[in-house]
Amino acid sequence: MNISVGRDMAVEPSVAWELLVDTRRWPQWGPSVTEAELTGVDLDASRVRAGSTGRVRSALGVWLPFSVTHFEPGHSWAWRVAGIPATTHRVVPHERGCRVEFGIPALAAPYAMVCRAALRRIERLALDPKTPSTDHPTGGAEPEPERGPQR
Repeated sequence: MNISVGRDMAVEPSVAWELLVDTRRWPQWGPSVTEAELTGVDLDASRVRAGSTGRVRSALGVWLPFSVTHFEPGHSWAWRVAGIPATTHRVVPHERGCRVEFGIPALAAPYAMVCRAALRRIERLALDPKTPSTDHPTGGAEPEPERGPQR
């Protein structure tokens, strides 16, 4: 069972799709990814496709292997990370642009908060791809909300 988190965006579906499949862009929008690389036959490529394998460095600094388990060009792709089913990524065109959605395994429901942050970043990057995020050294994480004194 999966839950879905999505965001309607006034951007071309192809622009959103490119952000989702280009591993060089993942650290810019993915709060949990600081680096990504494809392995095997994809060594010279940066975009995932059917059967792609690689590894991602998590925000904790740990490298985790991944494999693409489903790929529908221009529409959706899913993967397993460290052998565990992970997010599904979807672009659904509509008359005002597109909706970008993440499908999240129900057991990982708290990850929806991370996906919501990723959706905001994807929209920001898609609307102005020349402006890199400056709130994280890798172009990724959003700033923490201001808080009062800690005790």
